[in-house]
Amino acid sequence: MHSNKYVTVYTVIMTLVVSVVLAVVVSGLKPIHDDNAAVYKKREILKAVKGYLGSDLDKMSDKEVLDLFDKNIKQVVIDANGKPVEGEKAEDLDMAQEEKKPLADRHYPVFTFESDKGTFYLVSIRGNGLWDKIWGTIALKDDFNTIAGASFGHVGETPGLGAEISDNPAFPKQFEGKTINEDGKYVSVAVVKGGIKKPAHQVDAITGATITSKGVTEMLDRGLRIYLPYFESLKK
Repeated sequence: MHSNKYVTVYTVIMTLVVSVVLAVVVSGLKPIHDDNAAVYKKREILKAVKGYLGSDLDKMSDKEVLDLFDKNIKQVVIDANGKPVEGEKAEDLDMAQEEKKPLADRHYPVFTFESDKGTFYLVSIRGNGLWDKIWGTIALKDDFNTIAGASFGHVGETPGLGAEISDNPAFPKQFEGKTINEDGKYVSVAVVKGGIKKPAHQVDAITGATITSKGVTEMLDRGLRIYLPYFESLKK
């Protein structure tokens, strides 16, 4: 009887000790995790303008990425009507969490990259692929019409097929120079199969990834449309 009692007490004590140790370890690692996540996020944003950085983004250290971002990026948060929101930083927005809110309550990030090669406006978009979420960062030139660059990501698209939106540099490269307006009207950019008929507003689909390609088209059309009112306010 006493032996079982001692074993039970020992087990409870050890469980508490392990819980405390794990809590301390997790708490100690959290700042490191947060820093790594911040660097990763900023690298992903800068990918959309990697051709204008003056350095190879893949070879830049974490410190160089952070310094470049802080020096050359201005940021603003807008609401669903395109109005700037005070007291929030665009880099702190979690687009996955924003997506869970009612449409009217969502906030969106706009990053302005300034360099000796021009000023570019980078915006975040999210959509649905074949298996899960897909997303992208689109950089527009200061005419708010011409795409300067793009980068894409995904949760679980099929390797060699839908995953090519991020794994194959040739896919986002296609968007450079495309325009989202035609004769003053918003038309976005479409990912099409079977041949491009409108070179200014279309790119080639990924072979064998029809649903992912359609998802990118829908994401671009809906996602970029959100920012149009803000762009109009900047033109004025």
